[in-house]
Amino acid sequence: MRMKKIKRDFARQLRKEQTLAEERIWSLLRNNQFMGLKFRRQHVIEGFVVDFYCLERKLAIEIDGGIHNKRKDYDQLRQQEIESKFNTVIRIKNEEINRDESVVLRKIKEAL
Repeated sequence: MRMKKIKRDFARQLRKEQTLAEERIWSLLRNNQFMGLKFRRQHVIEGFVVDFYCLERKLAIEIDGGIHNKRKDYDQLRQQEIESKFNTVIRIKNEEINRDESVVLRKIKEAL
């Protein structure tokens, strides 16, 4: 039970410290405005915090910034664990968000 609280508190902290890329995507997903689906931000799933999650479609969205280049092995293991519970994980690079948000939204729509 203690670990659950630690993860929940960590997710809350991440919501307060979003990156610019996360802010941009959240502004497009929040309040059911994307395809009428509810997305959660910094959601704990399978013991990991994912950037965005749609429970209805079991889709996790990870925004990959610079730190992810340094921890690819961890990210891969983490993704496998999340997907083992019938979730889909898509990864979006900061550069993709900065380049063209419509391409990013199309990528999310295709994953759904």
